[in-house]
Amino acid sequence: MGHHSMGLPRVMGTLVTAGLAITLAPPAGAAVDTADTSFPVNDTTQLEMHARVDCSIAAKTCEFSTSANLRTPEGVTGFPDDLWAKQSTEIRSMDRTTYLDVKAYGGPFTKVFKEGGPDVITTMYFGGGPPDKYVTTGTIWPTDYSTGQPRTEGTVIVCAHVQVVYSGVNITSPSTCAQPRFS
Repeated sequence: MGHHSMGLPRVMGTLVTAGLAITLAPPAGAAVDTADTSFPVNDTTQLEMHARVDCSIAAKTCEFSTSANLRTPEGVTGFPDDLWAKQSTEIRSMDRTTYLDVKAYGGPFTKVFKEGGPDVITTMYFGGGPPDKYVTTGTIWPTDYSTGQPRTEGTVIVCAHVQVVYSGVNITSPSTCAQPRFS
């Protein structure tokens, strides 16, 4: 068989495989996933919910952030002054032998509830401000139940939704989930 007839499919296969490798396992032993949802508030405004998880094999941890904002025809914005909001972030693993130790940072009204299964972080927001006011971040330490050792395989799932209440509006976003896989 000629050299050229074998070359093209092999190159195409390599490009496709390389593309998957970059998508599934970014360089430097990390796994990253982001998720974004939009939910209509009215004819011109959307409520957006964002989740991002970045897992590092070297650090044996996952960093996460969840955030909410409004999107108007002028772009991304925070919320009005009469806002009351409750964001729930649930962190879990598909693997029952993995324990997830979670620390969250979201301001004075952030609490982590450990329910034996998933950890649930509740963050309350009061009043208006720019989009970066409505962010919860944290670190997850996946641990093997049986050995107590850090666990760097499997999937960590971070799902968040927010209820926002302000003048004439009381809506809850759909659940937004990021689930990177340790490579």
